Amino acid sequence: MGILRIGHASLRVMDMEQALRHYEHVLGMKRVMEDADGHVYLKCWDEWDRYSVILTPADRAGMNHVAYKVERDADLDELQGRIEAYGIATRMLPEGTLPATGRMLAFALPSGHEMRLYAHKECVGTDVGSLNPDPWPDGLRGAGAHWLDHCLLMCEFNPETGVNTVADNARFMAEVLDFYLTEQIMVGPDGAIQAGAFMSRTNTPHDIAFVGGPSSGLHHISFFLDSWHDVLKAADIMAKNRTRIDVAPTRHGITRGETIYFFDPSGNRNETFAGLGYLAQRDRPVITWSEDKLWSGIFYHTGEAVPSFTEVYT
Repeated sequence: MGILRIGHASLRVMDMEQALRHYEHVLGMKRVMEDADGHVYLKCWDEWDRYSVILTPADRAGMNHVAYKVERDADLDELQGRIEAYGIATRMLPEGTLPATGRMLAFALPSGHEMRLYAHKECVGTDVGSLNPDPWPDGLRGAGAHWLDHCLLMCEFNPETGVNTVADNARFMAEVLDFYLTEQIMVGPDGAIQAGAFMSRTNTPHDIAFVGGPSSGLHHISFFLDSWHDVLKAADIMAKNRTRIDVAPTRHGITRGETIYFFDPSGNRNETFAGLGYLAQRDRPVITWSEDKLWSGIFYHTGEAVPSFTEVYT
């Protein structure tokens, strides 16, 4: 019972033509459909469900919602009861609210971000199929991203006033949605304030993460690549396409991932990353990063602050 994995992210973009050029030719996603309202749906080659990214025409960038897939349709009813008992209002959206998708349970996290849960989305298969598949398909474009892997959400955080929606989200995700904490950033007197929380439902170091900031928003959505070499190649592709790079290829201390951060044309931050990092398990001790080693946790090689990384988000 419960949540299996991330399902999709719905993003606002200000120029659809430029956005599609980015997600198709830089990341290597495939456009699968467009609805009557101009929303465009895309998937990566190694994903089997119909889509994992929705692009919505808008006058500002940011995230509409992030969705996670649950195991069974009946889980939605059970989770609705648990979420409402926690004190958070929910809406059950009917099948077909999004194309090729069953009913969805929608609610706002304590940080204000909209999350949706669903059980059914049309399975179309990966680009290599499931019978005697090749390791990768011919005709890959751009970075050849395998799948949408996780998202990091910025959460309103002001220790002086006692506002800490990072900790509020982490508590809700653990107590109600059965995520578990893998790593955390602790700051303030005696390191008692949780300023970052990395949480999982699978065996990867994070399926979702929360970090504190002046206001809530989207920090990034992340796409999986095979190796460090693929991260470097992705950087080459971004340079060739004049993609705005935020942080050049490096390694995280947190999660140990190999990474590059960059922006789509509207300013939504993306990441391509490689490496499992470590095998996450519920009984594995939580890794804690102290305030004095915060930037080593974020960028292990230099341990130096990159102001745009925490100050710029949508």
